[in-house]
Amino acid sequence: MKFTRRCLLATAAAPVLRAAGKTTIAIRQDQFLLNGKPTYAGRTFEGMKIEGLLMNTRMVQGIFDDENPETVSRWKYPDTGKWDAERNTREFLAAMPEWRKHGVLSFTICLQGGSPEGYSKLQPWHNSAYRSDGTIKAPYLKRLEKILDRADALGMAPIVGCFYFGQDQRLDGEKAVRNAVEQTVRWILTKGYRNVILEVANECDNRSYDLDIIRPNRIDELILLARGTKVDGRGLLVGTSFNGGRVPTANVVAASDFILMHGNGVKDPNRIREMVQEVRKHPTYRPMPVLFNEDDHFDFDQPSNNMRSALSAYASWGYFDPGKNDYSDGYQCPPVNWGLNTARKRQFFELTKWVTGG
Repeated sequence: MKFTRRCLLATAAAPVLRAAGKTTIAIRQDQFLLNGKPTYAGRTFEGMKIEGLLMNTRMVQGIFDDENPETVSRWKYPDTGKWDAERNTREFLAAMPEWRKHGVLSFTICLQGGSPEGYSKLQPWHNSAYRSDGTIKAPYLKRLEKILDRADALGMAPIVGCFYFGQDQRLDGEKAVRNAVEQTVRWILTKGYRNVILEVANECDNRSYDLDIIRPNRIDELILLARGTKVDGRGLLVGTSFNGGRVPTANVVAASDFILMHGNGVKDPNRIREMVQEVRKHPTYRPMPVLFNEDDHFDFDQPSNNMRSALSAYASWGYFDPGKNDYSDGYQCPPVNWGLNTARKRQFFELTKWVTGG
């Protein structure tokens, strides 16, 4: 890599610790491009266009930790009787090549994780990479860096999330929230990653968010802040998701680079197709990718399911397997087994391999 004087001046303020990544993610109209070419180039499946999609999984706990001494024992490994954040990330890294082998090009990982119980009303645990002022804790960044490095080497494009409802309360007001967004974007760009897209908040319309700036009526401010944050002229592709079955609001559609939606609670696969049609008819929509990055409906062995319905509408789909805290089930509840160790996981990955060609 050839460094210019401009690059050297930039490193004085924020040292670049790694060269620019070898994998790049971009958007052209309604397609995702990896390294300048449409994903799954030329691929169709049962008459459905697959080229340009981004098949993904919800793996938000890859850098999970718990700073609450009263709850951390809930996540203990059965063989050691202790929780171990570094082990969690090591096992995540070890599993990634197998996901990629099956045609999964992306996964969502979040700086405030997700519910380690799958679904929760109360969240007494403390899993947040952000301090109260929005600055980012070094141990979380070190774990995230390992994952993004491995994704870069494997030709994957992670979706990095900032906020999760129930943990946003760890931030002290709107100034801290803005600081968290800007610092996250600057860190990703300064590290040289070109394979990352950003989800500002998971399900911004969830009523558990305390701060108005993370809710639908104002989250476009954070999307635009993230999009406008540049390092050496480079920025990130940015969006945000809504609760299952919900279509993004006009301001979010207008501000986003891509559309994020969730299929949780959508029991009829036809509704998935309708959601895609609705967002494309939205007055503020312009050609851009539509991507589901969370859906807890499966039936992978059936001719009709949420995944196939999304594909039929030319939308990417993301597998969410909440599971239980026993190291033998899904992907959201620590301690997580990141392998393909259950029949349901294997069904998803095998179907994805069949759809994408691996």
